[in-house]
Amino acid sequence: MWKHGSRIAARIAVPMLAAAVSLLVPAATVRAQAPVRSAVARTPVVFVHGYNADPGVWGGLREDLKADGYTDGELFSFGYDTHRSVNEVLAGQLAAYIEGVKRQTGASRVDLVAHSFGSLVTRWYTRHDPAGQVSVAHWVSLAGPNHGTSTAWACALWDQACRDMTPGSYVQKGLASGDETPGSVRYATWWSSCDEVINPDSSVPLTGATNNAAGCLAHNDLLGDDGVSQGVRAFLRS
Repeated sequence: MWKHGSRIAARIAVPMLAAAVSLLVPAATVRAQAPVRSAVARTPVVFVHGYNADPGVWGGLREDLKADGYTDGELFSFGYDTHRSVNEVLAGQLAAYIEGVKRQTGASRVDLVAHSFGSLVTRWYTRHDPAGQVSVAHWVSLAGPNHGTSTAWACALWDQACRDMTPGSYVQKGLASGDETPGSVRYATWWSSCDEVINPDSSVPLTGATNNAAGCLAHNDLLGDDGVSQGVRAFLRS
């Protein structure tokens, strides 16, 4: 599913140095042979968690969407090993997962909601996979290191995902060239002025996206904030 100065020293260990105790999240799957149903009432939502996290982080937003009328059959969580390469492994796994969701639901497109490192995985898919721009209706990034984050250097020596998040990495260059929000996908980001994980804060917004200031929230607090939830749900309805 990062600020400079003393805030880093106090809080960096939570999301980033946890790589030293690797949390391997088994990839969630959609049954490959699931029968195609008639199209769901709403565009299915696929949640993509961040670094060293798992699909459980989406509990609050899932419940909010269900309160809005979504069913469990319209809400999906992509689980994956967050220590793998964005471009060589994870974006391809996400592509296969989305195709499974489309087969299972009968929908032609999905909405993607990503947190942190998941923003890079989903962006690579929408940017570089031929199916990405036609298979995604809305793309949401909560606290994504969309232009890199200097705090990722803390674990870049031993972790591929951290290297992908560093400013100027191969992944960052591959996402920065040309149009940052290509195709007919609707893009939105939420960023915090008190994010201890993303440094600088200006890494999150994208040219061509609807960029939203979430106020002073910790990195993981964007996942459960009522204002962010309301904004995300309104954007998915747009």
